Amino acid sequence: MKIRIGICGYGNLGRGAEAGIAQNPDMELVAVFTRRKPVESLKINSDVPVVHVSDVEYWKDKIDVMILCGGSANDLPEQTPTFAKIFNTVDSFDTHAKIPEYFKTVDAAAVAGGKISIISIGWDPGLFSVMRLYAGAVLPSGNTYTFWGPGVSQGHSDAIRRIDGVADAIQYTIPVDEAVERVKSGKKVEFETREKHKRVCYVAVDSICGDEDKARIEKEIKEMPNYFADYDTTVNFISQDELRTNHGKLMHGGQVIHAGKTRDNNNQVIEFSLKLDSNPEFTASVLLAYARAAYRLSATGEKGARTIFDIPPILLSGRDRDDVVRDLL
Repeated sequence: MKIRIGICGYGNLGRGAEAGIAQNPDMELVAVFTRRKPVESLKINSDVPVVHVSDVEYWKDKIDVMILCGGSANDLPEQTPTFAKIFNTVDSFDTHAKIPEYFKTVDAAAVAGGKISIISIGWDPGLFSVMRLYAGAVLPSGNTYTFWGPGVSQGHSDAIRRIDGVADAIQYTIPVDEAVERVKSGKKVEFETREKHKRVCYVAVDSICGDEDKARIEKEIKEMPNYFADYDTTVNFISQDELRTNHGKLMHGGQVIHAGKTRDNNNQVIEFSLKLDSNPEFTASVLLAYARAAYRLSATGEKGARTIFDIPPILLSGRDRDDVVRDLL
């Protein structure tokens, strides 16, 4: 019996989830939910229904896990607690500073509904979070550093698009090369936030916007807490055509580096890195692996919110446990 998957939101992440399901033979896409008028068929699975979110409760017994593909700024804080009462869910909430508060809210909803909700899944927060935990546990006498990019941040780009007057936007996170090399040398280094990364934004505004509107938008971007306020941020205003032509690829990546010491003051450096041609497709692939874990946890009667730290790795694999132990251990 296949795991019945629903997708809420059909942007870049939702389309990535649709494509990823085809690579997981134990899963099937049942329906896609949207806030827009559901008139268009899906690009890959044209026979899968597209349903307005107002009708989601009718699907309560037809979906095993709902993949929530909305943005962290406005969508997920409202959607996840609502959906967690009805379905097992997995989401990619990525506002790091608000995760503890978000976890409590989702946990209460999931417990009330008797469901499992795995939050903040992706590569950061997500896989990078696990590597930071592993590295610090293995080398407690050391320091962990995370560098993102160069690449497009979906969450930060989405946050810019929510600003009044913005038609579309892409934000690139760029690590400072000098900072990366200092860490890899094994030295203990203290950085200010803006010393590790730069943020570069390309913004297309509505046709009615003038210079005053652009000045306001640039100010709102640079002063946005949790996103841009602590970074050196450059805002470039360009046309919609130029944005589409020159900034259409959603590549990303980054690395976690932990520099520690063991006996006799020996330097030990742990590195974990990702280089991604498509950030949303990779993030969606991680979400699907954890959807499998959510399904399995729910089947044992567990309920409530979970983070990536709470999920045993064996629950992620679509392979038999004996095969995993034989081939991978």
